[in-house]
Amino acid sequence: RQAIMSGSVMRCLLLATIAASASGYSAVSPRSAFRGSRVVAPARAAPVTQCTVFMATKTGVKAFVVGVAADSGCGKSTFMRRLTNIFGGSGALLDIGRETNTLVSDKTTVICLDDYHKYDRTGRATQKITALHKDCQDWALMAEHVAAIKNGDVIMKPIYNHITGALDAPEEIVPTDIVILEGLHPMLDDKVRAMLDLSIYLDISDDVKFAWKIQRDMQERGHSLESIKKSIEGRKPDFDAYVAPQRAMADIVIEVLPTQLVDDKEGKFLRVRFIQKAGLDLIKSPFLFDEGSTIEWTPCGKKLTCAYPGIKFKYGQEMYMGAEVTVLEMDGRFDKLDELIYVESALTNSGAKFYGELTQQILKNKDAVGSDNGTGFMQTLCSFKIREAFEKATGKTVEAVSA
Repeated sequence: RQAIMSGSVMRCLLLATIAASASGYSAVSPRSAFRGSRVVAPARAAPVTQCTVFMATKTGVKAFVVGVAADSGCGKSTFMRRLTNIFGGSGALLDIGRETNTLVSDKTTVICLDDYHKYDRTGRATQKITALHKDCQDWALMAEHVAAIKNGDVIMKPIYNHITGALDAPEEIVPTDIVILEGLHPMLDDKVRAMLDLSIYLDISDDVKFAWKIQRDMQERGHSLESIKKSIEGRKPDFDAYVAPQRAMADIVIEVLPTQLVDDKEGKFLRVRFIQKAGLDLIKSPFLFDEGSTIEWTPCGKKLTCAYPGIKFKYGQEMYMGAEVTVLEMDGRFDKLDELIYVESALTNSGAKFYGELTQQILKNKDAVGSDNGTGFMQTLCSFKIREAFEKATGKTVEAVSA
C-alpha cells in the first residue's frame, strides 16, 4: 500500500496537517475495534483546505465496487462481517487513532455513506432536514471518490461522527480489491449507481422493523412505545421517497418479512427471500432441485431437526418491481446449524467453492444475529455471490477460507 508521493501531494498533506492543528482538532483518541467500546473524543468540524477533499496517488488496485443499501438497524454491520469473513482476514475498523466508520480487511474496505452527509447533526436540525433526504448528501464528492477508487487512486474521505454528530477531519482510504459502499443511498445518484459493479438492497418490512425496534428500544433502552412510533413515523416520508425506491435498482434484494408459519407479533420467526434479477452477467441464479421449476419444500424429518413451527423453503420465478427475478425463500429457523448441510445439498449455483462451505460459514458465525434463520442463510449466500461476481469481473481467484 506504499505509494511514492509527488511534491504536490506532500504539500497537500502538510497543509491539511497545519489546518487541523490550527482548528484545535485532536486526532488522538484511543478506541477499540468494536463500536460499543470506543472512547468518545472531542471533535470539531473538519478543517477545510484545497487538499483535504481529494488526493490522487496511484496504488495499482482498481476496486470492484458493491453498493449495499438499507435503513439503519437493518443488519448491515452483521452482513459486512459475514462478507469480510468470506474474503479472508479479520475485519477491523481502520486504525486512524480516532473515530471512524470504515471497516477494512486484507481484500475489502467498507465505506459508510453517512460520511458523505452534507450537514452535521446541528446543521440538519437548523435546516430541518433528515439524514435520509437526498439534499443531505454530498453527491458530487461521493461520485468523485467512487471514480477515483475504481481508478486505483487514494482518497481523503470525510468522516461523520455518529457519537458527536460532527463532521470530523478526513481519513485516507487506500483502494482494496473490493470496496463496499454501505448506507442509505448507494444507488440513488445516477453517476454513483452507474459505477457500481453489483448492487444489493436489504429490505426489512415495516412489521419486522417495528418489532425489532420495540424489542431494542423499549426493553434495552427504556423508550416508550409512543416515542418509538413517533421516531418511525418521522423517518417514513423521506425513507419512502429516497431509500425504498432503490429496491427496483438493485441486482439482489434480501427481503425480511413476518413468518407465515405461525402468528408471531415479536418477530422471533422470519420469512426471508433472496430476490435476484434474471440475466445478470456476473452471477448465476441459485435454485432448489430443478432450475426454472416452482418448488415448495418442507425438509423437516430425519435429516433436519425442526422444532415448532418448523421450516419451509420455496423457489420460483416472478416479477418484482417490474423486473423478472428468481426467488429463493426460507421461513422458520434451524435448531441444529450443522444440519444445514442437508439444505445446502439441495441448492445449486450457491457460489460455494466446495460442498459444505455455506454450512461452514454459518457455523463460523454461529453467534452472529440471524445465524439460525433466513437472514444469516441469505446474507451468506449473497456474500458468495459477491465473490462470484468479483472473480468473473476481474479474473482474480479468491481462495476459500477454512473454518
